[in-house]
Amino acid sequence: MKYQQVDQTFKAVDTVAEEIFGSAVSTALFEGTPMTAEELLRQPTWVSQLAIYSSDVAAWRILRENGLRPRFLVGHSLGEIAALVAAEAFSVEDGARVVAERLHVLQAARPAVGRMAALALDGRRARHLLGLLDDPALAVAAENHDRQTVISGPERSVLAVLRVARELNAGGLLLKSPFAFHNPALEPLRAPLAARIARLPRQAPQGAVYSPILGRAYRADDDLATLLAEHLVRTVDFAGTVRELHDRGVTTFVEAGGLGSLGRCVRRVLGDAAQVTVRSTFTLDSAGRLGVEEAIAGLPDSGPSDSGPESFERFWAAYGTQLVERVRARMSAEPAALAAPAAPTVPVGPAVPAGPVQVPSVARPEPVGRAELLATVRALYAQALEYPEEVFTEDVLLEAELGIDSVKQVELLNRVTGRYGIVPTDSGFRLSDCDTVGKVVDLLQAHLTGGDLSVAAA
Repeated sequence: MKYQQVDQTFKAVDTVAEEIFGSAVSTALFEGTPMTAEELLRQPTWVSQLAIYSSDVAAWRILRENGLRPRFLVGHSLGEIAALVAAEAFSVEDGARVVAERLHVLQAARPAVGRMAALALDGRRARHLLGLLDDPALAVAAENHDRQTVISGPERSVLAVLRVARELNAGGLLLKSPFAFHNPALEPLRAPLAARIARLPRQAPQGAVYSPILGRAYRADDDLATLLAEHLVRTVDFAGTVRELHDRGVTTFVEAGGLGSLGRCVRRVLGDAAQVTVRSTFTLDSAGRLGVEEAIAGLPDSGPSDSGPESFERFWAAYGTQLVERVRARMSAEPAALAAPAAPTVPVGPAVPAGPVQVPSVARPEPVGRAELLATVRALYAQALEYPEEVFTEDVLLEAELGIDSVKQVELLNRVTGRYGIVPTDSGFRLSDCDTVGKVVDLLQAHLTGGDLSVAAA
């Protein structure tokens, strides 16, 4: 028996997808071989956008029906539509229609090719960098924390910003967003989008929905169609929102959605000194368990319901394997793709000195498939480096393109070899022989099938 909140949400969204796009989003997600992140992004844009929206809403419904009663609902870019649905301003179906209308307006207008990129800079420094290029079509799209600002604009200008950032030893990554969201250059599309949304039924939010775009909570007399259309052109100040809510006494943040990227942003914004609790839902812990279990267990006044432990077991039996594969391959979240934010780091131990990686001797594990190895490497590297998983393609150059120095590469290899219980030996391997993610995966696979591993910084 399926986990009813997930099933119900996707059935509702499927009716809209079939009505507008001629196909169900769940067909693309849950039938056949699980997609990798690259495969998902090669699907029509509506598939990834509705998948993100659906996972956000489904996660919220699981949490709500297990007792979550938040003081505020907050969304990040596309997630703000899900937050308004959570507050019953729109039905699940009409929230999906808002997502579809946004895509319709953008695709029909065929705006000049635009891109988004994440810079390892705070908002002030990012704006100074944009000012050097003097292109009015460049804009700060989102401020996620003091070491991550997202920019958007014409592809040529965004690539120029990345080149300048690297010359200044500031990290930067091109994102796979379908459009250059949150950019004043989209102003001509704002009125048409508002007109399309205005046709949908809506009501005042039933609860406080705090908008990082508006810098305030929605009010009962707000024109939701007009304000949602402004998302196209206004910046997402997620960092400022987190600080504001914390100043108001919020100390527990529960993320409804995939990958835990916003939760990690919260930790980066507030720092280790802040006494906060961050929970996730569709993320995996080291034992492969979904974060929703811990989140539900930590909720106050979680009464019995038909979505309790027994229901979760039924859900896990039906969906567990598929969800694990999709989360490991980076299913969900954005705008996501940044419009959904990139995942910031969690605290890690001190850097490992240049030299052989030292891993405690443990029994050799069972053989692991290459796809699982790739998913694990990408997830670990993304978590440690504050980058979104999709940038870790098999052929990306770790140092030349991502700026990961040799000491950090040794530390990361130490982590991933420790995950699989690999015992290094002196085989003469040099770090310079393993300069891409694909080569890291090949190295691990070779060892797990009988080879040796010894890593030294080049």
